[in-house]
Parts: sequence; structure tokens; C-alpha cells
Amino acid sequence: TSLTTFPASAEIVSEPLGVVLVISAWNYPFLLSLDPVIGVIAAGNAVVLKPSEIAPATSALLAKLVGEYMDNSSIRVVEGAVDETSALLQQKWDKIFYTGNGRVGRIVIAAAAKHLTPVVLELGGKSPVVVDSNSNINLHVTTRRIIAGKWGCNNGQACISPDYIITTKDYAPKLVDALKTELESFYGKNPLESKDLSRIVNSNHFARLTKLLDDDKVSGKIVHGGEKDETKL
Repeated sequence: TSLTTFPASAEIVSEPLGVVLVISAWNYPFLLSLDPVIGVIAAGNAVVLKPSEIAPATSALLAKLVGEYMDNSSIRVVEGAVDETSALLQQKWDKIFYTGNGRVGRIVIAAAAKHLTPVVLELGGKSPVVVDSNSNINLHVTTRRIIAGKWGCNNGQACISPDYIITTKDYAPKLVDALKTELESFYGKNPLESKDLSRIVNSNHFARLTKLLDDDKVSGKIVHGGEKDETKL
């Protein structure tokens, strides 16, 4: 507390709730698994971790390492997909953490409501970038920040990755040209060969993005890139 609230005081009090379920995401499979688990353990709870089946290698490694090095009487990892997650959600928990999309988030909170279980949802949303043409911006810095946020962070596979850019019609061509130049600076003339560009996590997500690119409203309006190679996932 600050001097303005003297003589008040503040402290962090850990109050264990009981047994906590953590359902983590695939795009940052270690961070989004272990970060909430650390908090759960630090507060004195037992925990069941359900890693994402979309990142199976990480899920298997977490199960192996937790089984070898953690206290299995209070910390467990359950692997699996929809059936296993559904079975877990049928149980009564004292708190549930879920990181992922809104569709599954609704399923999680509906299951938790049957037991009045408190839930923490970290859900993906829309992340627009606004480029104001009237301000005295540094276009070089602006485009590099956009690229770092969109392609640099897991090739767009992140909840805070920019989804779209809002600017004026007159300024858009200048911005597009700057993005082309900086994208080539980041990832070279052939981004498919770049070792600095992440790959899409699996063939299902690749097919979903391919469908978007091939849409009649999109395919003729691609101004840069658009190449794809499923063999290099």
C-alpha cells in the first residue's frame, strides 16, 4: 500500500480451495499448462492437469515428467481428447481453469454450473490494430511491431495476435507497401524456407486456413504471400 492510504496495510493470503482442474491450450503448451499449475500448488491445492491433445508430444512429455518428479498424490496429468475432457468435467471440482476458445468455454462453464464450481476462462478474442494516418507515426516501427505481434508470436497462433488492421482508405496502400518490405526483411523472399517462421500446429488447422485463403472473396485480394506447403508443417 502507498503512503496515501497510511496506516492501512495489505497482504496476499493463500486460501486453498481443494482440488483444481486445469485444462490448458495447445499454442503455448508448456507455459499455459505450468503457469496455472504453479499458482494452484502455491495456494495449497491438489491439481489435475489436462494438456491439449493438439500438441501431443508436449502432452506426453508433461505426463512423463510430472509422473517422475512431482507428488502424484496431489498432482496428476490426464491425457486424452474430447472423451477424456468430458469425463473430467462430469466430476465435481473446487475450481476449474480453462484456456482456449469460446465454444469449448461454454461447455466448460455449463458443466461447472451443475456443481456451482468457480471457473477461470482465458478465451481468445478479436485483436484489431488501429493505424491512425493523421498522427505522426513512424511507419517503419509500426509495421515491425505489427509483424512481430502477428507472425512473430507463434505465426498468429496466439490469443493476442492482431486479427485485422483498421486505417483510412488513402493510407492503406502506403501501409501495405511498408508491410511487404518489412515482411521480406523478417522472413526473406521465400518465407516457406524461413527458420524464423513458426508452422501451423496440425493438418486440420492448416486445412482451415487454406479454405479461408481459397475463398472467392479472399483469393483475388491477396497482395503478398499466400503460398502454402502442407509437407513442411
